[in-house]
Amino acid sequence: MTVHVLRGRAETVAADREASRRLLERAADGDRAVRVWTPHRQVAFGRRDANAEDYVRAREIASERGFPPVERSVGGRAVAYDGETTLAFARAEPVEALRSGIQSRYDALADDVAAALGELGVHVEGGEPADAFCPGTHSLRLPDGGKVAGIAQRVTGDGALVAGVLVVAGREELASLLADVYDALDVPLDPAAVGSVANGGGPADPTAVRRTLEDALVGDADATIERIDG
Repeated sequence: MTVHVLRGRAETVAADREASRRLLERAADGDRAVRVWTPHRQVAFGRRDANAEDYVRAREIASERGFPPVERSVGGRAVAYDGETTLAFARAEPVEALRSGIQSRYDALADDVAAALGELGVHVEGGEPADAFCPGTHSLRLPDGGKVAGIAQRVTGDGALVAGVLVVAGREELASLLADVYDALDVPLDPAAVGSVANGGGPADPTAVRRTLEDALVGDADATIERIDG
């Protein structure tokens, strides 16, 4: 089996999203695809955020702190990327039925992310801390409760994309920013619930983490590499 690996970051946020969308296209064609990268500096707001009474103020806060606000078409709450030490990861694969295999794909990706972090000396466990950023049912946290990764899934008729965010370092800046943004949205957030790989005893170097995580998501398959650096 061969896995198509997409590396690098496109020149703009829009182009970067388009690159990730191509992973689902490959899955629809019957291929598997993986991407681990450093998104542009931004706060990505979800649909529920856009409906909040003080959403405009939340966007202003993000801009004032140097994080351009953007909107994503899927649900969930705001996620921040610092442009340097916050990683995103994704794995796409073909599906035979729209509602089959959802939990197994979640479990497989979470296990692979946890294994990669274990290689880096970081122990994580499944579960969502109270008042975490972008709360959901599929997260990885440190033993002290700091969330380091959140995972979501999108399924089309022909393919599934399981993706997430991984905080490598810089948790203090992200926690402070998200606390203010979530406060404006009237959503509870505990800054202490923001964890990081570095805070868990692992490396603060996103390049080292990216390589280890990419290897884990590819597994034993052969890889074909495509670079999209803008």
